Amino acid sequence: MKKVKITNTDLEVSHINFGGNVLGWTLNEKESFEVLDAFVEAGFNFIDTADTYSWWANGVGGQSETILGKWMKARNNRENLIIATKVGSQINELPKDVSKQHILQSVDKSLQRLQIEYIDLYYTHYDDNTTPVEETLSAYDEIIKAGKVRYIAVSNISPKRLVESFEVAESNNLPKYVALQPHYNLMERTPYESEYKPIVERHDLAVMPYYSLASGFLTGKYRSEEDLSKSVRGEGLKHYLDEKGFAVLNALDKIANKHNTVPATVALAWQLAQPTITSSIVSATSKSQLQTIIDAPSLKLDAEDLAHLDEVSR
Repeated sequence: MKKVKITNTDLEVSHINFGGNVLGWTLNEKESFEVLDAFVEAGFNFIDTADTYSWWANGVGGQSETILGKWMKARNNRENLIIATKVGSQINELPKDVSKQHILQSVDKSLQRLQIEYIDLYYTHYDDNTTPVEETLSAYDEIIKAGKVRYIAVSNISPKRLVESFEVAESNNLPKYVALQPHYNLMERTPYESEYKPIVERHDLAVMPYYSLASGFLTGKYRSEEDLSKSVRGEGLKHYLDEKGFAVLNALDKIANKHNTVPATVALAWQLAQPTITSSIVSATSKSQLQTIIDAPSLKLDAEDLAHLDEVSR
């Protein structure tokens, strides 16, 4: 399986980044092991999780990291993987927090749950918008020098704070973010393309979008309000059932039929064809779902396909 190197690092990652939010939520431990086994057997090596996954299921985070840690220990495959996790998101009554104290405490807890000695890519999951950027980056500097983290990345942060992070890193000789994890897909092209893409290009950031399939909408599973009851995520997709949503689904159907594949694979292939995109974050809860993901990097859409999707998704 072809890998791509994240600029300014020695990390080589697969074009699909497994989304670990399902581990311990919609997948139990046994099912998680089976899907993770199939993912790596297909040649992929990049797994994404967070310290708070999946607190929304039972009020307590850490399940995803714990299951992932048990799986890596059972399979003895840590050295073959690129592991990304995150810090700073809200959980129950605890607010978003990227203070130095919180980062130093959280990284140790993540390492314990994951049962590993270092994290390859450590994300600022959410910005608290109050902690000075220098304080956050100095915390990362400390844990990188301690060997607990190799590189840092960022997810839900304003363009202004992202730019400030690079300025502060430059002037204080602190670590720089090497990757961005934005909300980006055929249904949600802004603000990534308009506000973040110029920053990505300026600083040569790797980009790993989340909600790559728009929480499942781009699979074609949800085509009416009645369909929304098909999963726990369904009700949150009602706003996509509009003229644009149906136009995108129709285009995906047409192109999938042309290439003898399925809409989800086409949607991911479109994303991976965008020049700044490094790897798509996608979850799967079965081997059949996983196959649609596995097929995406090898599906090469032609200029007509890309133009059609670009037009209907504007």
